[in-house]
Amino acid sequence: MSRVSGAYYLEGCPVVIRPVKHMRYLAVSAAALLALSACGGNNNDSSGDSGSGESLSGQVVVDGSSTVEPLTAAAGELFKEEQGGVDVAVGTSGTGGGFKKFCAGETDISNASRPIKDQEKALCEKNGVKYSELQVANDALTVVVNKDNDWADCLTVAQLKKIWEPGSKVKTWNQVDPKFPNEPLPLYGAGSDSGTFDYFTDEINGEEGASRTDYNPTEDDNVTVQGVAGAKGALGYFGFSYFDENADKLKAVKIDGGKGCVAPSVEAAQDGSYTPLARPLFVYPSDKGLAKKQVLGFVEFYLEKNQEIVEAAKFVPLTDAQKAKAKTELDKLKAQ
Repeated sequence: MSRVSGAYYLEGCPVVIRPVKHMRYLAVSAAALLALSACGGNNNDSSGDSGSGESLSGQVVVDGSSTVEPLTAAAGELFKEEQGGVDVAVGTSGTGGGFKKFCAGETDISNASRPIKDQEKALCEKNGVKYSELQVANDALTVVVNKDNDWADCLTVAQLKKIWEPGSKVKTWNQVDPKFPNEPLPLYGAGSDSGTFDYFTDEINGEEGASRTDYNPTEDDNVTVQGVAGAKGALGYFGFSYFDENADKLKAVKIDGGKGCVAPSVEAAQDGSYTPLARPLFVYPSDKGLAKKQVLGFVEFYLEKNQEIVEAAKFVPLTDAQKAKAKTELDKLKAQ
């Protein structure tokens, strides 16, 4: 890519580089534009225009999981390269908070780091909101500690439960394992509206929502990054992409789910060896949302270019079977 008189050119073609909200998007744009941008590939021949060749405009309103937000926002930035009149607005009220808005008809798409719950399904049905569950990536939920922590390279599920279970009195690392130092153990994690909270508590404590309450809960994963980076004995958890983005500040803990210590990674999440913290990530488009051409175009683009988007945003890609299922589910909703 070269720059001439304030414009950027890729293989002789002009490329628009727009301001972005999140540092990860800069990497997404640089990596994904190589695959997605080319002369004649901006407006007329993409699934982003629903195959009609028309230019789209308007807003796509998304809310929900803070884990999925960077992926959907990256997809929105890339979609805008093809459809400059469309703005994808992505909020982060947590998976549960996102479904409340979605089932009330306030959003077009809901990001989710867990499947929709029965009570949320009932609310959507009550309000006449039909939807599809589309898996858009995989994740390796990552337990992180401070870079100066040189004692906790691997933790068992039993040790994590001892730390996080309801009523836990663990305050120092030597209460987790006598071999660990007598170092304070401040904790950071997802808030109760988060799908990450639901998943972590279910897999580690054996019951969804069951957790000690004397920790630092947040829907903003950057708060966890800052908290763990700022205290030698701190521990937290969030999605793999947030760790990958902050690997210079944090250390990922290997997890022993019963078959030895395994580090979180793309490969371990896909091959099933990273147990029990590998999980699927979803978006839920509504039928009324898909009735808007810009929303339908964005969702079709999200699935069609999923591999490039997911890899550029440093999430764990879908398998071929997962891709096929997502496209089938979208087709069913479009047919309603």
